[in-house]
Amino acid sequence: MLSEGSSFLKGMVLGGIFCLILSLLGTFSPGLPYQIEQHLHHHLKPHSKEDLQKLSKSQMSELTQQVKVYCIIMVTPKILVYWATANDTWSKHCDKSVFYSSESAKALEAVDLQEQDEWARLRKAIMHAYENAGGLRWFFVARPTTFAIIENLKYLVLVKNPSDPFYIGHVQKSGELEYVEYESGIVLSYEALRRLVEVFKDESKCPEQTHALWKLSEEKQLATCLKYSGVFAENGEDAQGKELFNKKTVSTLISDSMVQNPNDVVEACCSDMAITFSGMSPSQMQVMMYGVYRLRPYGHNFHDSLTFLPPKGSDND
Repeated sequence: MLSEGSSFLKGMVLGGIFCLILSLLGTFSPGLPYQIEQHLHHHLKPHSKEDLQKLSKSQMSELTQQVKVYCIIMVTPKILVYWATANDTWSKHCDKSVFYSSESAKALEAVDLQEQDEWARLRKAIMHAYENAGGLRWFFVARPTTFAIIENLKYLVLVKNPSDPFYIGHVQKSGELEYVEYESGIVLSYEALRRLVEVFKDESKCPEQTHALWKLSEEKQLATCLKYSGVFAENGEDAQGKELFNKKTVSTLISDSMVQNPNDVVEACCSDMAITFSGMSPSQMQVMMYGVYRLRPYGHNFHDSLTFLPPKGSDND
């Protein structure tokens, strides 16, 4: 009986230790210091039409000229068809779009980073963008499998100050770490990028190769380094609280809405000001370009206060 009681007690102790370990793993973010205070991310929404109407025409014109986006598009020769499609479609609406590749490819122009590790390659691309930004103050990081509507991105950050540390997208949480999903696209202000490049220099805070027992994804590595820099994840939403950054295709979102909200499919599905969709085939991206930029009811005026024109030389408008 004593032996059985002892075994039971040992089992209880070991079980308790095991549960404690699991609990710590669930809340522990590798590399994060204990002194970083808890941050509750807020929901970033674009200004309303009423807010914009308070601005003069000269103020609105000045704002549209200031909001320019540098697109950092991460590619590999293995996905050349997506690379070519992104090059031919939405990226032409970026004020500057640069493709960053793991190796050189003769078919399309890109910055060859000569790096196979995805996190190390992303770091190099961010540093290159920072050094070559010129007057651009907003940065959009995306994979070529993501379709982006850059004008809606500009509208979201229109009256935000790029000198403030912003890091925007579709926010998820892993333990205590909040991060922006890579698949849905990541938006960084100039100040966020500047701080990130600075923290890249400190291996103890932002290692190029993770020292944890498990390998973190690029989006979580990025979030960890940004959190060290005092830059936290902000969720992009419209005025109704609908997501602006989507990792699903339009058709998938509509199909989901048909099941979940059969009486109000379109309204419940997607935001009118959506910025990204992902998971589409190259042909579906071409169709999106047609739907977003070319198809329109003749004579209909949306009464938008602002106009975001594509950069000079772009053949998409």
